[in-house]
Amino acid sequence: MNRVRKPYIAGNWKMNLDRSRALDLIKTIKGRLGDGNDREVAVFTPAVYLADVSAVAQGSPLGVGGQNLHWEQQGAFTGELSGKMLREVGADRVLIGHSERRHLFHEPDDWMGRKVRTALDCDLLPVLCIGETLDERSHNRTDRILKKQLESGLSAVQATETRRLTIAYEPVWAIGTGEVATPEQIAAAHALIRKWVGTKLGGDAAVTIRILYGGSVTPDNVKGIMASPDVDGVLVGGASLKPDTFLPIIEFETRA
Repeated sequence: MNRVRKPYIAGNWKMNLDRSRALDLIKTIKGRLGDGNDREVAVFTPAVYLADVSAVAQGSPLGVGGQNLHWEQQGAFTGELSGKMLREVGADRVLIGHSERRHLFHEPDDWMGRKVRTALDCDLLPVLCIGETLDERSHNRTDRILKKQLESGLSAVQATETRRLTIAYEPVWAIGTGEVATPEQIAAAHALIRKWVGTKLGGDAAVTIRILYGGSVTPDNVKGIMASPDVDGVLVGGASLKPDTFLPIIEFETRA
């Protein structure tokens, strides 16, 4: 497949792994990455491992990211992390608006635009996560929900900044459930996102922005997911925690 955009394979470790297994996993991935010219690979690690993971990843093209950030640079925000703090321990990117942050921790849509703006201002590459619940899909509200989350998340982004920004489409009903959206559902959602970006930020932005799919991605289904022309990569949860499941996803194009 002749790709317009470099594939981006990202692993979100969530609240998993211990320090030794985390560093072993990074060493294994680093040993297989090559120069990184043909694909971008990143891991989003628990904050307490960021410094150690960044140190082990040094000298390779492997990206290292935080799983969340606050839009303020400092202050009375117990338990939160600023963009500057993430940068200081080696992170070069950050997840924003993951469905677990939105639904388990009730982070509202209007926070996301501030977080995206802060990430960009702190020289972090934001991955804005959007997606609908099963109830929203069953009531034909998918398009409305995605547009609403895009509107709030990209409210302070300039067209020229879309090269530094990634969007991850994660249907909430498919995360960690074993359910995977059909190729038609994935293609339709990604096409809608790209069209919205084109309408709001221009044709160049629509061509350059990368849109990932997340939701029970495995070595067995990644090639089919990546076959859609509007899918530029995957955001992987559980399968990113072990080399024998994450490496085949990273190397999806070389598998039979």
